Amino acid sequence: MLDVSNAAEIYHTSYVRNARAIGVLWAVLTLCFAVLCVVSFVQPFWIGDTDRSPQAGHFGLARYCLGDAVTQGLVCHGGFLDFSSVPSGAFKTAAFFVGTAMLLVLTSLVCLSLFFFCTAAAVYKVCAWLQLAAAALLVLGCMIYPDGWDAPQVQQTCGAGTDKYHLGQCSVGYAYLIAILGILDAMVLSLLAFVLGNRQDRLLPEDFEPEPRDGAV
Repeated sequence: MLDVSNAAEIYHTSYVRNARAIGVLWAVLTLCFAVLCVVSFVQPFWIGDTDRSPQAGHFGLARYCLGDAVTQGLVCHGGFLDFSSVPSGAFKTAAFFVGTAMLLVLTSLVCLSLFFFCTAAAVYKVCAWLQLAAAALLVLGCMIYPDGWDAPQVQQTCGAGTDKYHLGQCSVGYAYLIAILGILDAMVLSLLAFVLGNRQDRLLPEDFEPEPRDGAV
């Protein structure tokens, strides 16, 4: 049977290996989450027309596209460099919150480079707070966005019955669903980062050495 010192050393080695494997998985998922945030932020497909809609069109946070009767195509308006053309103040506010959440997630990615300069526990905890804040901002953005569904451009596409928090004859687009999924992702990733950070605090020091056996010099 292994003595206590050898058992402790083996346990420590296995513990560190498992923690690093989970840390790599967390970093990969954080990268995927950042990609989802960018897609949700820039794509104008938060809501869109259906077969029952009086007009073709789709809307994002700042950019939207409406059907044109002459060209039989879509004409796009607005953008993050032309906030004055955004149909609703609620859309602008949602864009601010979702954009800030995206920046926080991207910042957490940049913080991964701090593993070379700071303790792993500190980096995990910083990233955890950034991701938790991003989740809160995404919640605000997703809750505020429907408040702008009474905009004339939205009613033109989705029907006269469209109102705040009532989408009429349109449907929720994939960018909105990605944002909602991002909330869950951010909460799970932040929780995992907190757990990893606390576990790193409990790891034995790198210079751990087993005590000499009885009778050893």
